Amino acid sequence: MKYSEIAHFSHPQHKLRFECSEFPFKCDGCKEVGIGSRYKCTVCDFDLHMHCAIFSPTISHSFYTKCSFQFLSRPPDNRPRFCNACERDVTGFLYHCRDCGFDLHPCCAKLPMVLDDGEIKLYLYRKVSASCLKCGRKGRSWSYRSSCQKYNLHVACVKDMLVENWQGYLGEKSVRKFDSRIPSLKNTLLTHNKSKSKSKKGWEMAGLALQFAISAVLGDPTTLIAGVIGSMISKA
Repeated sequence: MKYSEIAHFSHPQHKLRFECSEFPFKCDGCKEVGIGSRYKCTVCDFDLHMHCAIFSPTISHSFYTKCSFQFLSRPPDNRPRFCNACERDVTGFLYHCRDCGFDLHPCCAKLPMVLDDGEIKLYLYRKVSASCLKCGRKGRSWSYRSSCQKYNLHVACVKDMLVENWQGYLGEKSVRKFDSRIPSLKNTLLTHNKSKSKSKKGWEMAGLALQFAISAVLGDPTTLIAGVIGSMISKA
């Protein structure tokens, strides 16, 4: 559910307003990258993904049927923790199962099981034996795979693409100016995968799979950013 303005425990000084921007941001809740829909303090430099701003105290997940995940504002202990979905570090907001010790970033926990725009359909899998379009490896993390089984993208690799392109920003929260509004996705997919899709249509479908995976991983439920990213892919 989307609200135009909310109060949030992590930023009690001011209310947060909903906005949608093509400029990237680093979520002050989960500490992960985001773009598009967010809740922002117009007074302070403070941003939250929608899934970090509006959350459920407890959730279940179909990949972990025996787990009950509880929302926490910080990891439960001092040892390093990682997200079981994307395998990236967990340093802020998370969903944690006390019984199993599993952790999920809020946006990873809410990844849609199916992405469908009518032309291409992607299914979320816990493990896939097929090679990833980005890294060429198998079974690294949760993956989105097309119904035709030609296109597979690790959730971890989608995040890596964004971090690589926004690395200068992610290093310092105070940096707010960018050369481009969205990451350049040129040459981010493996060259040998490009050769596999010899037809223009095949490569466009691979790009389409990527743009929808990116939109989902960023925690943005709108189609606006997916379309913008798609235009960049088409120029690659």
